[in-house]
Amino acid sequence: MSPLTRLLASFIALMMAMGIGRFSLTPQLPHLISEGQIDLTGAGLIAAANYLGYLIGALDAIRARRPEQVRGRLHIGLWLCVLLTLVSYWAKGFWPHLLLRFGAGAASAWVMVMITALSQQVAVSSNRPRLGALVFAGPGAGVVLTGLLALFANVHGQNSSMLWLIYAVAALLMLLVIMPILPQSNALAPQAQAAPSSPRHPGITRLGAIYALYGLGYIIPATFLSQMASAQFHGQWQADLFWPAFGLCAAIGVVLISFHRPSPRTTRLWLMAALWVQAAGVLACLLPSSAGLALGVILCGTPFLACMPLVMQSSRDIAPHATARNAALLTACFAVGQLCGPLLAAVSSHVSGGLQPALIIAASGLVLAGVLALQLINFVAIAEIPERAV
Repeated sequence: MSPLTRLLASFIALMMAMGIGRFSLTPQLPHLISEGQIDLTGAGLIAAANYLGYLIGALDAIRARRPEQVRGRLHIGLWLCVLLTLVSYWAKGFWPHLLLRFGAGAASAWVMVMITALSQQVAVSSNRPRLGALVFAGPGAGVVLTGLLALFANVHGQNSSMLWLIYAVAALLMLLVIMPILPQSNALAPQAQAAPSSPRHPGITRLGAIYALYGLGYIIPATFLSQMASAQFHGQWQADLFWPAFGLCAAIGVVLISFHRPSPRTTRLWLMAALWVQAAGVLACLLPSSAGLALGVILCGTPFLACMPLVMQSSRDIAPHATARNAALLTACFAVGQLCGPLLAAVSSHVSGGLQPALIIAASGLVLAGVLALQLINFVAIAEIPERAV
């Protein structure tokens, strides 16, 4: 099987697992709230359960070192994304949705970690780094798909249950297409066996802090964008345009970032800029108008997925012999930040009746992450001086 085919399968796997398995909750929130199944505080707790599952899945993925462990988690994760979405068709109320989103979070983390490691190995071994970066546009394409399906369902008067069923059918079709052409897990085996003996580079710790703050910063608008749009447009169909637009901007951001020259310094400069642009986008969501929300979609959505390949490329620059282990560690850091975001939103909603305080804190976290990325440039540059001197 050609590397291009494997990378395309990886793209579709992330499109399904992240776009449907993870982010299908966002366009569903206005339906669930309007149907009286949950309130805004409950929505934050359900989202937090989803990201707690993502954290647990990422931590578990660190233990996957043998090919059969990688393959098992990848395939189980993909099938669980389909099955849990299907079961959501019958779910009613707070607790069933919380438990199902928890499971979907763990499943999507398995897919994300395994596909990240496997696809980047394929890209590097076939000398196609740009295509490897484009794999990360998959979640953006998945968000576009879920957003358009939500728009279709809303225009035709369908409820949340029918939309879950539509998502499950779409996920099943994608899974059946990619199962025979997924990247082979034996490509990861040599690196996975060597990873435990590789020393931990101090730059990875700083990169983990950046990724955690990024998770905290983006997740509140990403989770509640559809609900904020629905509140502004009073449930009209125009509100459903914002979520697919967010996904389209995210996919475009990955395409744009794939054209940068992958040197360690430029990668971290791009990362710093992406984090600060996203901070401006989060603050734009505070503006009391649809124009502010549209600006937030562009500024927050475009760097959304672009940060992922930039962080993973920085990880490979810092520790090239432990990319599989570090991908799992960084994903766990990312999940911690994501988990804090909805909890912060739930507290913000409970105390102030809205998301404004949570959005301000989220933007502040992204600004701080950009500062750490700037320091990481200087930190790594100083660390490399002795090697150049030799």
